Amino acid sequence: MAMSGGSEDGEPMGEMNTTPLIDVMLVLLIMFIITIPIQTHAVKVDLPQNSDNQNQPEVDPVKNKIVIDPQGGTTWNGAPVNDVTLTQYLDQTAQMSPQPELHFQPDAAAKYERVDQVLAIVKRANVTKLGFIGNEQYREF
Repeated sequence: MAMSGGSEDGEPMGEMNTTPLIDVMLVLLIMFIITIPIQTHAVKVDLPQNSDNQNQPEVDPVKNKIVIDPQGGTTWNGAPVNDVTLTQYLDQTAQMSPQPELHFQPDAAAKYERVDQVLAIVKRANVTKLGFIGNEQYREF
């Protein structure tokens, strides 16, 4: 393998040196990748923290349950509801003292978009006692 530095008769090289061009392109590619913001979508729900040093209050016997079926239908304690009615029910429970527990159970086949919409409604209602039930159904996925 021999490399040529040009011809012996003093003529300039006819080939372009692409090494600096490739170096500049790699630096630009790395800068572009670093500056792209990470696209995330999340609904922040404040879940209660387990604290052993405080006395746990007695569990209120009133528990409300939101279930989302595979077709995207929402039920409140077994009765079908729409988003407006669900918001009204959640606002009423937020005013109660002590606030009743809210159990949230989406079906494993329910669309994530619908589950996200209902969680956003729960978040806007300032529910403080929220529990996810039925998580064992997701072990298969």
